[in-house]
Order: sequence, then structure tokens, then C-alpha cells
Amino acid sequence: MARRVDAVVIGGGPGGYVSAIRLGQLGKKTVLVEKQRLGGVCLNEGCIPSKALISAGRLARKIREAGEIGFESTGLKIDFQKTQAWKNRVVNRLRGGIKLLCEKNGVEVVYGEAELKAGNIVLVKNSGGAEELQADSTVIATGSGPIELKGFSFDGNLIVDSTAVLEQNNIPKRLLVIGGGITGLEVGCMYQNLGAQLTVVELMNQVLPGFDPEVADVVYKTLLKRGAKIYLGGEAVSPEASDGGVRVRFRSASGEVAEEFDRVLVAVGRKPNTNGLGLEDVGVKLDQKGFIKVDEQMRSTTSGIYAIGDVVGPPFLAHKASREGIVAAEVIGGMSTAFDNRAMPSAVFTDPEVATVGLTEEEAKRTLGGCVVERFPFQASGRALTERETNGFVKIVADVQRKRLLGVHIVGPDASDIISEAALAIEMGASVEDLALTIHPHPTLPEALMEAAEAIIGAPIHVLTK
Repeated sequence: MARRVDAVVIGGGPGGYVSAIRLGQLGKKTVLVEKQRLGGVCLNEGCIPSKALISAGRLARKIREAGEIGFESTGLKIDFQKTQAWKNRVVNRLRGGIKLLCEKNGVEVVYGEAELKAGNIVLVKNSGGAEELQADSTVIATGSGPIELKGFSFDGNLIVDSTAVLEQNNIPKRLLVIGGGITGLEVGCMYQNLGAQLTVVELMNQVLPGFDPEVADVVYKTLLKRGAKIYLGGEAVSPEASDGGVRVRFRSASGEVAEEFDRVLVAVGRKPNTNGLGLEDVGVKLDQKGFIKVDEQMRSTTSGIYAIGDVVGPPFLAHKASREGIVAAEVIGGMSTAFDNRAMPSAVFTDPEVATVGLTEEEAKRTLGGCVVERFPFQASGRALTERETNGFVKIVADVQRKRLLGVHIVGPDASDIISEAALAIEMGASVEDLALTIHPHPTLPEALMEAAEAIIGAPIHVLTK
């Protein structure tokens, strides 16, 4: 006989465990099924470990550059195994926190692989056997995995994916990143700051495809200034083992190139983790790219089955998954919640950071017929100068009447923190004038947001406009 519960959540990542906790808060008897480790890819293999190492890399760069203010350092030594051990402690601490939160909210965690069966049954298989759970509602939160590039099979050492690249115990002298998107550039910047010679091959004509070109260009030029080689419009052809590591041939606008590397990161995209779930057996429909189709309440095409996070499609953001998880849980709990957020911020932890929310300038022109744009450079920010982080700017996109805030795009120090104010402004329907009239403490980096808004409404103070 199947064990009866109110809800089963499949996948313990930032979408799944959040959904399970919310279900528990709503009084639902909930089982969270996790294949490996609580926290999913984000906590164990992506968001958190990468940001820990990115923080370490940025510290290394700052130490090397500290001579400008009289702090001389020579012979910086990095014990990367010790760095990795620190990173793992951070991950373990957060994973323990999730386990405690599940326990305190009445969520039962079961480890194993889940498969959907007819009659609202979820079959869970693990080393101890198999168990059937019968639930009124099931939430699929199985996430996504890296796409393997043809000819570049992952071996965990020389050719690695976004997980293995964060688990190495040494810093490569020569790193090739295939794919100049978010993951590729975050990891590339991190290893460059730690001392690696970085090469990036990107198929499109700009790094960070899809982001504001001006913003992406700042990251591109910074990488070049720090010694990276970047091939835009490039394509990796084939790798072959060599005495020095791996020799890779790739095409670029200047012709075919072959270079040797100690490690190759393939970061060309992600695919949904739907294999083995039995979706076809219970009538859950997928779109043309294999993502689960859902409505604004995260309902799939099969009654009682919901889906959230990466498995329903991009953008692949942990905070998007968490919000969708709450929506699904509250709908299951009888509430009228829907995913109708106006603003979805995104942050890229390159060096300098990138953060964005709302429409880009190109999108505003294409969809609305026009817009007004102003920028405030961090070179004019007192706080940025004191932090020695003046690279970048805040860019605001507004409607042609200079009233409605359409988008904010930031490249520079602490962009990932500053963007939340812009997201709140767009979500609440604040005007550009509201942003300009909000007093910001001085000297701080978020002042740049206020200054850019002042420029939009025609009252700039610390920046000259045309």
C-alpha cells in the first residue's frame, strides 16, 4: 500500500526545499524527495561554492593591487586546497540550515530517485529499496544540468563542467572557457583573479549575450586589460590530449587557432532534468525544448502536478525558482497566488559585477518605440573611489515622458546588491522621480542610482549630460 501524504516535492534545490517548507507552514503533510544533497545544484555545485571562490579570487586581486595605497605585498601564496576546504565548510553550514528548517516546519526528507506513476503515486527508489507515496499534489523541482558539447566529453579533470570546475584542488595556469555567458565568465574571472591565464571562446558577437551591450562591453574590456584572450564569433572544434594538458582547436574571425590549456570549462548552456521522471506516463506535456509547460500558478498540464524552477525554463535563477516554489505551495494550500511579478532581477558575479532588471534600451525601443537613457559613472562616486572600484556605471531606461522606470542596468562594484532597490521600484510602480527624490546616505554606492535618476528628470548634480 502506498503511504498517504498531502504533497510530494521532487528535488531539494532552492525551488524545491522552499516549496516544501511553505507547504509545511500551510499545514500540509509534505515529503521532500532529494536525489543527492539538500540545496540542489545552487547550494552544492553552483551559486554558493562559486561565490565563495569568486570572493577569494577578488581578495587575491585586491591584495596584488594594494600597492597603490601603500600596502606592499610580494610573493602572494595561495593554498587552494585550504581555500576549497573553507568553501566546503560554507556549503555544509548552509546545507545543515536547510535540514533544520525542514525539520522544524514538519517536512520529511527522503533520499532517492522519484518516478511519477498513475493514480497520484510517486515511486521513490534508493539503496534501501522502494516506497510508494500517494499525494494529492506533486511539485517537480528537478532543476537542470550542463549541456555537453559534441567532441568535448567531460572527464572531471581536463575537460570539466560547471560542477567539476569548482571542485579542483589546483589553479590552472591556462584555462579555456568555451561559452562567454554567465557561468563561463563568472568562473573565468574567478580563476583569472587567482592567477590563471584566461582564454574565452564565445559563439556570439559579445560576451554575456542577451545583456545590455554597453554593460557587457565593460566586462569584456576589463578581462582584456587583465590579460585575457577573448575570441568572439568563435567556435570550439576539437580537443586532443597533449603533454601539457589538452590542445584545443577553435575557429575565430581571424581563422583557426590551436592552443594548449591545463583545463577546459564547457559552459554552453543547460538542459532540464526530466529523464526518468515518467512524465509521459502521467500526461505532463513539455515544450519544444523539453521544459515542462506550466501556467502562472505553476500547474502542469496534468491535474495535481506542478513544476517550478529550471525545469520549466529560463531564466535559470535560484530566486526565480524560490518564488515559483512559494506560488505552487500556496496554490496547493488553496490560496489565489500567481507568478505575476513585474520585476525579475539578475546578477552576474563577474569582476566587475553585472546586475539588471526590467527592459534593456534595445527592448524598450523595439517594444515601446522609444525611451530615454542616462548613466552615472562610478568614476564620479566618492564611495567607489575610496574602494578603488570605479569601473562601470548605473544605466537607467525610462519612457519618453521621463516618468516611468523601465529598466536599470549596472556594471560595477556591488551591482548585485544595488539592483534590489531598482527591482523594488519597478515592482511597486515607482516613477523615476520617486527614485530621484529618495534620499540616499552619503557616501554609498547606491547613490549612483539616485544620481542617474536625477539625470533622467533633467536635474543632474554630479554628472554632466548633453
